[in-house]
Formats: sequence, C-alpha cells, structure tokens
Amino acid sequence: MAAAMALAAMWAQWAVAQEKKESDCIVCHRMVTPGVVKDWEAGKMSESLDCDVCHGEHTGPDDIDKLKMPSAKDCGMCHSDQAEQFGEGKHALAWAAMEAMPRTAHQPGPIIGGMKGCGGCHRMGKDGGKCDSCHTRHKFDPNEARQPLACNTCHMGFDHPQYEMWSTSKHGIIHQLEPTTGRAPTCQHCHMQKGNHRVMTSWGFLAVRLPEADEGWMADRAVILKGLGVLDPQGNPTARLDAVKAAKVARLTAEEWQAERDKMTDICRQCHSTRHVNEHLGAGDQLIREADRLMAEAIGTVAKLYDEKIIEPQPYQPFAYPDILNFYDARTPVEQTLYEMFMEHRMRTFQGAFHMNPDYQHWYGWAPMNKDLADIRAEAEQMRADRKAP
Repeated sequence: MAAAMALAAMWAQWAVAQEKKESDCIVCHRMVTPGVVKDWEAGKMSESLDCDVCHGEHTGPDDIDKLKMPSAKDCGMCHSDQAEQFGEGKHALAWAAMEAMPRTAHQPGPIIGGMKGCGGCHRMGKDGGKCDSCHTRHKFDPNEARQPLACNTCHMGFDHPQYEMWSTSKHGIIHQLEPTTGRAPTCQHCHMQKGNHRVMTSWGFLAVRLPEADEGWMADRAVILKGLGVLDPQGNPTARLDAVKAAKVARLTAEEWQAERDKMTDICRQCHSTRHVNEHLGAGDQLIREADRLMAEAIGTVAKLYDEKIIEPQPYQPFAYPDILNFYDARTPVEQTLYEMFMEHRMRTFQGAFHMNPDYQHWYGWAPMNKDLADIRAEAEQMRADRKAP
C-alpha cells in the first residue's frame, strides 16, 4: 500500500512537471534531491540555464559517471571577468598551498580527500577553483557571497580567525548594528574591492616579505625561513621556496608588497585620514617585526637541540633543524609548542592588529607568544638536564 502511494505521488509530480515543461533533470531531482531543486529554482540562473550546462550529459542513475562537478573555468563561460580575477588571487591557489605542506599526503584520507578537515576549505582552489565555496549551491545568490558570514566557515579557528577578529572589532560591531547602511567595512569591502575576485594581501598568509631593509629584522626573517624549510640550515634556498612562490603565500619583492599595501591604503582612506591609516598599518608592520624577534629566538633555541643531538630528525625531515610546517606531526613537546607559537599565536598577533582588534592581537597573540618562548626555553633546559641525568 505504502509503495503504491509513493508511486502515485511520484507520478503526480511527474505530471505537474510535464505541464510546466520542466527539464528531465528537474523532474527526477524533484523526487531525489528536492532541497537542491528548491534552491536552484530560487536562484536567478534557473531562469535561463538547465542543469546540463554545468553538470554535463548525465541522464539518470545508469550513467552517473558522466556527471561532472563544475569548476571556476565552467563558471567563466558566463562570468569571464570574475573567473579571470579569481584565477589571479590566492583563493585559486588554496589547494596548491595545502599540498605544498610536507605532511599533507600523510594525513588520514577524510581530512584531505574527504573534505572533513584541511580539504574542506582548501577545495576552493581544487581543479581550477570552486566558486561554490562562497556562492552556495544551488541558489548561487551573489547577495549571500557579499555578506561577511560567507567568509566565516574558513576564516575562523586556530590559525586564521579573521572573521572572529573583524566581527568583534569596531568595524564589525558597527556593521552588526547597521548592516544595511555601509557605514563600516566588511571582508568584501576591503578584500574584494568593487567586487573584484582577486583576493590578495600585502603580507601574505605567512607575514613574510623579502627583502627586508632592517638588518636585524632580516636576520630574524632568515631564521624563520629556515624554520619554514624555505632555506636550509646554511641559509641556501631549497625546493620549498618554489612552492612558496607558486602558492603566493609570501611577498618576494618590495614592489609586490607595496602594490598590495597601496590598494589597502586607498580603501582605508575612504573613511580615515592618510596619517591615521599610515599610523595604524605601520603599527601592524612593526608588530610583525616584534613577533619575528620572539619567533627567531624560539626557532634558534630548538635548532640548538638538534645541533646537540638531543633531538634527532625524523626520516621525513630533510635537515637536522626544526620544521614548523610539520605542524602537529612534530614528535617532541618542545616542537609542538614551537609550531603553535608560529601557526596560532604569531598569526593572531599580526592578523589581530590589521583587523583592528587590540584585545585579540594582545591576549590571543602577543601574550601567548611570550609564554610560548618562556616554555620553549624551559623545555630546552629540561631536555638538556634529562640527558645529563644518570
């Protein structure tokens, strides 16, 4: 009886679909994935496109292998300017940046390929780019993607909580109080000026630029680059430098850095004086300098443990030197502290500054960095004492 009723309901839906002259895709998926159809019909693209434009000539359960998932290149058939802009920005390189990490291939499958961890966000750069990371399926409403909440899924948490910083800053508070007035900048206002999909920042994800005019800062920067495996312990470039260049996670010329800074300065000057803008952005730059001073000492402290053979390199480490990009695969507690100091607390120090959140910058970034350094010093001395103990 139940089966007969279900069949009757399906037949009724099919009959309605025929009356409306709906495509075979909609007829089938209204029964199989009704939520998808509802979202699709609520979006503007449903007015002029059919599903096969993006998904290919899949016709039913017997040829599911013909189904394709669209990439930014497919979207570019209609949205050429946006696709070109996206391809020039760092979001299009998200998958390459993740795969450049030395331990990516050793993570459990669901984390990367199953999109339940790193892959879930970094998929934005997979197979030419995924526009649905911001323009949610199947409605693809641009108004959704213009909202700061669209950024929250990826820009939160351990190493890059930009949404949390912005939303609790004065900019974010004003936007929440007056969401429709445009009185305060959103993520998109600063990072996607006039809807430009080329997202890029002056400092890059690692807050690294070369060259550095300040000799002391450049010396600290060299130690950090060794800790990132971009330079070997003798200071020579490694193959990882090519990966950093390809993924654009650092700024490797003064001109490249300045071009992005000028763009941001122009945006800030829409509301603030040139003096105010230069003071605040300059303070953010100097906080990176101060953070790098702590970071270089911490890396150097752990490097000495390698020199003294208190820590032996793992088979996957190319040098007898700490490798921050091993992340949580580091085998000693002191190296776990080191990676957290870099990936969590240093990140929050400079990101909090540039997102105008002084409390986040200080108590979630700078203060923990100082604690990390104290812990690393103490852990190093304890490891030396343990080795000497009978």
